[in-house]
Amino acid sequence: MKVIDIYEEVKAAKTIGISGHIRPDGDCVGSCLGLYLYLKKKCSGARVQVMLEKPGDIFSCISGFDEIDSTFSGQQEPYDVFIALDCEKSRLGEAEKFFDQAGKRINIDHHISNENGCGDVNYVIPTASSASELVYDVIRKEELDAEIAKALYIGIIHDTGVFQYSNTSPKTLQTASHLISYGFDFPALISSTFYEKTYIQNQILGRALLESILFMDGRCVVSMIDKKTMAFYNADSHDLEGIVSQLRNTRGVECAIFMYQTGTLEYKVSLRSAGIIDVARVAAFFGGGGHIRAAGVTMQGTFHDIVNNLSAQIALQFEENADKKEAE
Repeated sequence: MKVIDIYEEVKAAKTIGISGHIRPDGDCVGSCLGLYLYLKKKCSGARVQVMLEKPGDIFSCISGFDEIDSTFSGQQEPYDVFIALDCEKSRLGEAEKFFDQAGKRINIDHHISNENGCGDVNYVIPTASSASELVYDVIRKEELDAEIAKALYIGIIHDTGVFQYSNTSPKTLQTASHLISYGFDFPALISSTFYEKTYIQNQILGRALLESILFMDGRCVVSMIDKKTMAFYNADSHDLEGIVSQLRNTRGVECAIFMYQTGTLEYKVSLRSAGIIDVARVAAFFGGGGHIRAAGVTMQGTFHDIVNNLSAQIALQFEENADKKEAE
């Protein structure tokens, strides 16, 4: 797909809206704020607004964090341009209506479940490490500065697991190399936004690990946190980030499942794979999406019903892979 010049796409606009997916993670926040800072700088005569569900405070180090509209008040008139980042429009939550009403809709994403895009203009590259890497592609490099670079770098490290995941490409590392040349303290950013945990986060991580269950001959692991446990630790969804990846680090585990309760018989499910299982395919079967090695979905039912339903789809892929090996 041809790289777009985002400035050329929005330069005539007087109002520009930007949003990303519900429960924004590091890449969503970094890409939205990186693009916001760029357009505020480049389109000085336009009103630029970012709307996101309230991100975790760990991202408050990014310039523009305090300017995020988490009330989704927007404006009465349709935006001239609205940009959906790191998702397709159905995952924009309360911002979806602004996207639908906009005079021009732009979609920048890297999820394979959205490979065709949902905008009038699309830049969707499923092989990219992150939406932040794609924002780097579409901006004019002479307009980069330390604050924009920092925002995009944070997004990239969060979606690549600090360059550990298989979505890290030579291009990703080249991009990161250019970004850190702007002189911000990147080791401190990695520590404070990726590795550092609060006491509550460590407690609830310990609880999730302690109560995890191995199944499928140790090839899968699952853990769940219910609303009662969340209330006991005074935790919210931001405190659960990283749990599924830690579960996936269990020796011998190919697929990790972590879920937390969001309502009566409703759970937010995160899936991680070591590579054999395509968890995006598993999530898509139940209406979710993501990447081959990282995906998510919201599901209804009891904990056991959800695990059984997910297990059936995971087992199919184990069988497919076994059949392929026999054929070889």
